[in-house]
Amino acid sequence: MKTNSFAMLIFIAIFGAGLFLTFGISGQAIGAIGIILIVASFFAAIFVSSSIKIANQWEKVVVLRLGKFRVLNGPGLFFIVPIIDTTAYWIDTRVISASFKAEKTLTKDTVPVDVDAVLFWKVLDAKKAALEIADYQSAINWASQTALRDVIGKTMLSDMLEGRDKLGKELQRIIDERTEPWGINVISVEVKDVLIPSGLENAMSMQAQAERERQARVILGDSERQVAEKFGEAAETYIDNPVALHLRAMNMLYEGLKQNATIVLVPSSVLDTMQLGNLANVNARTNGLEKSALTGAEPLNAKH
Repeated sequence: MKTNSFAMLIFIAIFGAGLFLTFGISGQAIGAIGIILIVASFFAAIFVSSSIKIANQWEKVVVLRLGKFRVLNGPGLFFIVPIIDTTAYWIDTRVISASFKAEKTLTKDTVPVDVDAVLFWKVLDAKKAALEIADYQSAINWASQTALRDVIGKTMLSDMLEGRDKLGKELQRIIDERTEPWGINVISVEVKDVLIPSGLENAMSMQAQAERERQARVILGDSERQVAEKFGEAAETYIDNPVALHLRAMNMLYEGLKQNATIVLVPSSVLDTMQLGNLANVNARTNGLEKSALTGAEPLNAKH
């Protein structure tokens, strides 16, 4: 029974008025009439205060008269007939959240998982929620758990891990179909966590690592192929233009000598290919490049 401060105030006012009237009529001595007035004011206060009910803004009250549905009252102030009318249910119409889970449930590919989820729902029809089912809150909890187990049994583990939003929407649809006859609307279902066995988790981690390594090798191989293609295009350019090849060779030597204490080993066959002359000429040109790099002046044998 909900406490009603306003009804208590009415009770005190009526009973106090009866006492004041009794003592005003009888004086100091209370006779039979005074006793009757006191008793009458007491029962009148109980009757009136019991008929006053106040429902909060988010509440709906199911009123039964002699066991039959009479009216759905609330929110605010309303009146009933004591003894004849009863307030059977005070139903909260706000959005309510409830957590539920399924433990050690097999997926479609026979993997045991533990799934935690949260259900958001509200009562749309308070009359159905009160009269169509005995305990709608417990019924929603059991309906959510059975729906979760059914969905897990029809879903592959990979789909479950990657598509939690899809899993939640499917659960919402199934639970809403089951609770609609009870006047309850399921707003959403959020899957919080999917727990898998530790051994399988390690295996999946190794599989993911191997997949990343495979992708890295594929990318590296593709990069080498692209580099080889570019070298092939450059070789075709140098075949038709020996001067460009000569300048490229000189530039490679110069870039190598720009670093301090750099030793460049060039095979004689490469010298012949780059048309740089014999080893003595290469040494001379190298010394000239070193001096020019140190002093900033042009080599003595440079042609203008």
